[in-house]
Amino acid sequence: MRVQLRVTGLMLKRSLIILICIQVLLMFAVSAMAAVLPQERADVMYHSYEGDGMSIDGPSVLVRKQFGNKVSVSANYYVDTISGASIDVLATASPYEEERTEHSVGVDFLHNKTLMNLNFTSSSENDFEARSVHFGISQDFFGDLTTLSMGYSKGWDEVGKRGDENFLEEAERQQFQLGLTQVLTKNMIMGLTFENISDEGYLNNPYRAVRFVDPTAERGFRFETEVYPNTRTSNAAAINVNYYLPYRASVYGEARIFSDTWGIDATSYKLGYIHTFGDNWLLDLRVRVYEQDSADFYQDLFARSAEFNFRARDKEMSTFSNVSLGLSLTYEHKFSQSSWIKKVTANYELDHLRFQYDDFRNVLADAPVGEEPLFEFSANVTRIFVSAWY
Repeated sequence: MRVQLRVTGLMLKRSLIILICIQVLLMFAVSAMAAVLPQERADVMYHSYEGDGMSIDGPSVLVRKQFGNKVSVSANYYVDTISGASIDVLATASPYEEERTEHSVGVDFLHNKTLMNLNFTSSSENDFEARSVHFGISQDFFGDLTTLSMGYSKGWDEVGKRGDENFLEEAERQQFQLGLTQVLTKNMIMGLTFENISDEGYLNNPYRAVRFVDPTAERGFRFETEVYPNTRTSNAAAINVNYYLPYRASVYGEARIFSDTWGIDATSYKLGYIHTFGDNWLLDLRVRVYEQDSADFYQDLFARSAEFNFRARDKEMSTFSNVSLGLSLTYEHKFSQSSWIKKVTANYELDHLRFQYDDFRNVLADAPVGEEPLFEFSANVTRIFVSAWY
């Protein structure tokens, strides 16, 4: 299954989509180190996000099929139905409703110990079109104890604006990935990953605005459109470790750092515990902590109109932290080897997130300009899906 992790300049709506696109819990297994084709399977999922005045939900369907012992193809259909509006949008606009539809197809090719994959994804909504292509390759070494992987993605975005048919902007994105996975002992696996992303073009969100002091205004401030640089380069590196315990359980952890040319530096830490019960049940408990500094051109309140060349007030560009607590519960049922369906799992996942902002204020509160309470909110992400292997 794929994990869509895309934190770029398209602001909160993209960030929310990231949270709900994590379809399946990533599991590490020593047997998975050898280069093999993805297993034949079908997944049907329902996802839901509730938080900060936003509701996002919808279905997803994934089907994967092998042809011989060298080729595997996949297709995925994914829908987000979005309603409401986050606090920074409510400051200047009304709640809205829209639907995002995503289609993706992919092919994997296995040759000896080399696995290659090619994927194409298309996403569409009433004011945004995105297309991307990804190519990846991985190679096993040293008795299948070491795996080196590389990937490259290229994306093209078209950004529109509701109510303005003449508004059309474009952006291009490319991503390089490098990973190394190593079996250290019979009980421990470690992985290292590096990622570089370059964005160019229109990187704003056309619906977001900055505020500036204006004593003549009723509220003491006014809004004007955000202005972002048209280029952005970011780098991220992560280390993850999985350790298998002797009683059919494991602990895993990850540490990740991020930095970009907009001045944002971020760190995240994740710790989890997986435990099996009997022959059919699996429980995963996890906690993740994330912290970031604000972009160089972010301010909650500017002193005057057009104070600087670049200006942002999107809270995703601010200094903030979040803590998420999650659990996953999986029930697995195996069929006989002669059956067409080999195995079925029913899965439930819940993540509770708490966001706290250090320099983003709630302008909807009744308080003097610049003294409004700092904003915070919580959100719940739910995923329910059924997987079948055949």
